[in-house]
Amino acid sequence: MKIYKYGEEILNKKTRRVNFNLMEKKLPKIINDMTQTCLAMNGVGLAAPQVGLDLSIAVVMYPLDDEGEKYKRYVLINPEISRREGTVQSNEGCLSFPGLDIKVNRAQKINVKCINEKGMPVEIKAEGFLAIIMQHEIDHLNGRVFIDLLPPAEKAEAKKKLAILAEKW
Repeated sequence: MKIYKYGEEILNKKTRRVNFNLMEKKLPKIINDMTQTCLAMNGVGLAAPQVGLDLSIAVVMYPLDDEGEKYKRYVLINPEISRREGTVQSNEGCLSFPGLDIKVNRAQKINVKCINEKGMPVEIKAEGFLAIIMQHEIDHLNGRVFIDLLPPAEKAEAKKKLAILAEKW
């Protein structure tokens, strides 16, 4: 799937909630395509707007080994963060911002309520790196990108770097 890059309108738009019953037959292909795209790009997460879909769906490929060959996949449909605890500074990149790494503040622990790929409501308790990935992807579903978390001066600096990086995309 094509990865949409910084500056494309879909990345700044809140996604529509998924009606699981109406989309049940289409979801396995969408989720599989998103998973394969994420893996092909060596990502740890991918939100539907990043591949041009106005749907509240994200996949998280949580690494279980240092080589990134083993992972646990989480499928988040209509996710909402119901609890946040603590703060941690995270050095993050994003498939929609190739070449840009920035430090942002995230909650250290979160609870996420969502629907899984089988249509069942679930609550995921995440901490550390898993919590960071989930927050990053849920932000995408809400029309927020990680540079939006920066103070104004740092955001302006990041945008200057992006202008240079975007010439290579």
